[in-house]
Order: sequence, then C-alpha cells, then structure tokens
Amino acid sequence: MFKFHNKILIGDCLKELKKIPGDSFDLVFADPPYNMQIGEKLTRPDRSKVNGVNDRWDQFKSFKYYDDFCKAWLTECKRILKDNGSIWVIGSYHNIFRLGYHLQNLNYWLLNDVIWRKNNPMPNFKGTRFTNAHETLIWASKDKKSKYTFNYQSLKCLNDDLQMRSDWIFPICNGKERLKKNGKKVHSTQKPEALLHRIILATTNKGDSIFDPFLGTGTTAVVAKKLGRNYCGIEKERRYFKAAIERIKKTKAINDSYLDTIENNKSKPRIPFGSLVEIGMLKPGTTLFDAKRKINAKIMADGSIKYKDSEGSIHKVAAKIMGADSCNGWTYWHYNLNGSTILIDSLRQKFISQK
Repeated sequence: MFKFHNKILIGDCLKELKKIPGDSFDLVFADPPYNMQIGEKLTRPDRSKVNGVNDRWDQFKSFKYYDDFCKAWLTECKRILKDNGSIWVIGSYHNIFRLGYHLQNLNYWLLNDVIWRKNNPMPNFKGTRFTNAHETLIWASKDKKSKYTFNYQSLKCLNDDLQMRSDWIFPICNGKERLKKNGKKVHSTQKPEALLHRIILATTNKGDSIFDPFLGTGTTAVVAKKLGRNYCGIEKERRYFKAAIERIKKTKAINDSYLDTIENNKSKPRIPFGSLVEIGMLKPGTTLFDAKRKINAKIMADGSIKYKDSEGSIHKVAAKIMGADSCNGWTYWHYNLNGSTILIDSLRQKFISQK
C-alpha cells in the first residue's frame, strides 16, 4: 500500500510536499491562505467584535511573497498529480484571480470556475461594500491532454436529472459540524462537508487518492474517508492537526455497497443498432414498438427502421414521432420476447457482455 495513503502530515506544506513521489494522486483540493489583508479590527454596530480571519498563517509581507508561495505549492501539486488528475482551488476576491493566473502559467488546463453561493453569509457591518456572499473555486486538469474524471451522470442525478450548473448554494459551516473548543471556533475558515462531497463525487471514483496541502481541521480527509477514497493531507498548525486526527478517527466510511455511482454515457461502448441485426439478435421484418405498443415500426436489412412514411435510424425515427430534436432510440423502442415487452437496450447490454 502506498505509504501516503490515509495519512496526514504535520509540517510546512512546501517541505512535506517534496517528500511525496510524483504522479501519486488523482485529485488535489487546495484551500490555501487567502491573504485577506484585514488591516483593522471589525466590529458590529453594537461594538461587539467580529471574529474575522486575522490568523498569522493568512498574513504575508507583500503580494510578491504570496505569489512566490502560491507558485511553489502549485508546482509541487502538479508534480504529485497523476497525468489524468485534476485540481480544485478555492478562494475569495482577495486571491482567486492570482491563483488562476498562476495555474495558467504553470500549464494547468482550466475546466470551470464554480461559484459557491452562501445562503447565510456574514453581513457587511460597515455598509461600505456589497455583502460578500460567495467564494470562487477553479477546477483544472493537470494539462490540456489529461483524461480527467468527471462523473456527469452522477451529478445530474444529484440535481434531479438536470445538468449540474456552476453556481452552487451551500450554507457556511455551522451548527454541530463546526468544530469548537470552549465555545470558540477551532478554525476560522472550516469548509462545509457538503461542498467537499460534491467535489469528490464529481471528480473522483471509489478507491482514488485525494491530496490536500492545507488540511486544516480535516474536512477533505473526512469526506474522502466517508466516500471510500484514500486521502493524504498536510497541516502545519498543531491545534488544527490534532482536531483533524480526532475528527477522522470518529468518521465512519459509507458501506462499500452504496458507493457505486452511475456510469457516464460517454464511457459506455458505442454499439450501432445495425450490429444487432447483422448478428441475428434482431431480424429484418421484426416489429419494434413504443412502451404502450401504440407505435409500430419494422426493422430493415440495413439496420434502419420504417414507420409509415418515416425511415432512418432508431433515434431519428423516434425523435420524429416524439416531435423532438433528438431521442435515444435505445430507451424508446421495445420488442416482443415470448409475449413480454422488452427494451431493445437490454440486447445492447447483452451484446456488450458477449464481446
């Protein structure tokens, strides 16, 4: 077993990254310091203090120091990514544009930017700007030729059979999920598990390996463990590291039987309908019909079908009947098998299994 599987390391991410062999991980999720440049203490109208992000680890001497830091860790993350791996980085308006610039300069291939809309953002107490109600994520593959993972069908199913859009609505981390000690937040920027659940489900498969260079209190590792993925992370702050260790130990993986996801249509072999006719699984002259047996079409010798004055592929004729621009004929047409109505797609699956 790879010695960096299901491990979290304590130390500086740039030093620890160099110890990891190249081409090791399928996915990187990075929630780096945002370099938020908060110059004064924030207070509410009642003069109470706002617990913003003013931690030392988020402070840099200048933009140059921050840029050099980002280029260094992004370079190392690219090295440890597998050829078909991808990376997610998250940030706010303070840093996300700089991160995108560095990603492109390092020849990552940008795939999407995703807006995480917070339905419970912190208000702007001074009333001098718009309420900052979102963060931005950039998703990129290792390079332009990478055959990265994207579980399109699973995301569509997750979204009630609609294509998943690039604007996601999640609450900020709160309630029981938010780690606290003596009534105070353990980490000022703990991300919600729901956000990581979607990212990991979308861009990895069961058994894949995920790396997080800024692990914090362990959200990436926790969700990876739940979803049957291997994880590895680095955290330099000891209090966060201890919280992550404890949190991961308490996390239970989902039963392996429930971790399978829907196969992407693009990953299924393309089988021409005519192939079934050629090998005799369906013979010329056989009748095809819709689910209600109200529409009847005949199979021709060349694999086309004929319905009244319409003829063509199973897809073209079905689309014309439906009055649609397109239709998947495999899931529209049926045939008769010993008095039972059988979807022709079952023959395609049988054909694939016999090859």
